[in-house]
Amino acid sequence: MRTRPLFVIASVLALATGGISAQITSNPLSAPVEKRGLMVEIRDVARLPDSRGLRPADQDVAQSGFARVSFVRDLPDGRRFVNDSRGVLYLIGANGQPAVYWNFHAGVPYGVYNRLESGFIGFDFHPEFAKNGLIYTVHSERAMGNPAKPDFIPPGFTPADVTYHNVITEWRATNPAANTFEGTRRELLRIAHIVTNLTHPFGDVEFNPTAKPGSEDYGLLYTSGSDTGFSNGGGPHANNPGQTQRLDTLISAILRIDPRSPSVSKGMKGIGDYTIPPTNKFAADGDPKTFGEIYAYGFRNAHRLSWDLTDGTLYASDIGMNHIEEVNIVRNGENYGWMKREGYFENGMTRPGGALNQLYPLPADVLSGKTKDGFTYPVAIYDHDEGQSVTGGFAYHGRIAALRGKFVFGDIARGRVFASDIAAMKKADDGIPQTVAPVEEIQLYTRGANGTRTYVTMRELIEKTLGATVTRADLHISRSRDGELFLTSRQDGTIRMLVPDSGGTGTR
Repeated sequence: MRTRPLFVIASVLALATGGISAQITSNPLSAPVEKRGLMVEIRDVARLPDSRGLRPADQDVAQSGFARVSFVRDLPDGRRFVNDSRGVLYLIGANGQPAVYWNFHAGVPYGVYNRLESGFIGFDFHPEFAKNGLIYTVHSERAMGNPAKPDFIPPGFTPADVTYHNVITEWRATNPAANTFEGTRRELLRIAHIVTNLTHPFGDVEFNPTAKPGSEDYGLLYTSGSDTGFSNGGGPHANNPGQTQRLDTLISAILRIDPRSPSVSKGMKGIGDYTIPPTNKFAADGDPKTFGEIYAYGFRNAHRLSWDLTDGTLYASDIGMNHIEEVNIVRNGENYGWMKREGYFENGMTRPGGALNQLYPLPADVLSGKTKDGFTYPVAIYDHDEGQSVTGGFAYHGRIAALRGKFVFGDIARGRVFASDIAAMKKADDGIPQTVAPVEEIQLYTRGANGTRTYVTMRELIEKTLGATVTRADLHISRSRDGELFLTSRQDGTIRMLVPDSGGTGTR
């Protein structure tokens, strides 16, 4: 096991004696993520086609030509959909063969496709899609030459500063039962990007799958929480801490909106063409300067949201800066700390002359929870010895006995798959920053034709499919209608599933 570095010991001693804490320069978490015998079979279920031809060469510099899969979603009628962020929504047949459901890119002429985190990024179906045909999407567009004007530009900036747009759209399928899309569109919200690079675009739109008709949350749409690149998006406007701890901005916030137009709902209008739910804390705080659509804030890139199907707990995976990746339990009105906090550490940006790549220990009384500082801290974390960017995850209650009661997530770049005990995560949600749930790595294996078990990593599976080495796995996780988990990559276009052991003998 990794030993505790001397500089961490010095920092802890300084805190205990009331001294000034020293900067943590590397390895902020001394204990490694361990393999504790949690082993799960993985199996291919579908593969999407090569999609390089969809975009002009100057708009596409992906490392591989296969579809960039970000989400797999099942409808209650049994149909399975998966997106290629180059601008196509596929319908997966019973035999695993994909068919084009929707050429999304055809209606988005200013779409940006030259980054892995761009283009047709995310989608979700309204809970009453079978009746109303409503689909919600989030995509990115370039600002140059674009006739559309943003609904929101970050405070302190002007239209001349805008580089890209993040767009949330409602689409209405003429025939919800059809296996190809035809319909109309209504734009809900267009948010301006300011920094040079299209870093951290809005990446998710979600409906709470546990909400029932008549409940407070039913039919409300959530978005990911993004700093839209203000952490490290390039250009003169990057590394701007003034954008992330405000309530008069959409930057760093998870939004919760009623997607109905105020002309229909007769409710409070938001910045775009949607209604602000009156149950959002900041819609009812009496302050005209706060944005009522904010559900929670202080995230760097909470790019994926999910709910525990047993009790409705909302989780967000927030991608860290230089040191810490975190999973948070999200509640209405709470502040999750960025740019002032990263994990349960103080970010160096808060100090005179400090920088975003610095960490400092919290004061001992704050770390122990004796003194409250107004921030909500993560319930599971790992550092950059172990990975580089956390994937979205899910509370698992499916058919794989070894995973039941675990929150399954992973690392986008390295492709490692992790798990934390759900009960331990909820116990860690105690207001004490230093309390976090242990994280362990899931060991993946495949079964050969003769039943032989072969241990593999996601990187190895991707490289075998492509016949080439990849520098990153681009791992994402999705959940099926019956609670099972898909593992996908934006490198090889393959949809894989974690499955109960299919039997056999032997190891590698």
